[in-house]
Amino acid sequence: MKVVNYTEFRNNLAENLNVVNDDGDVVIVSGRKGKNVVVISLDEYNSMKETLYLSNTKANRKQLDAAIGKFHYDK
Repeated sequence: MKVVNYTEFRNNLAENLNVVNDDGDVVIVSGRKGKNVVVISLDEYNSMKETLYLSNTKANRKQLDAAIGKFHYDK
């Protein structure tokens, strides 16, 4: 994880976005008064959204837990 202030982020925009996209790292841009922003890749964001969606209901969580347990047992 990399933490930079707004000016550093802006001045090194390409470098910071490359850290996110190429290295899969997270960049936190610290703003005034504790108003921070997290920069993640679109793939990471989509993965997080999918995980939240799939674990949204009790039935889905139960089915996912069973599948994960079976996967670990089969290895």
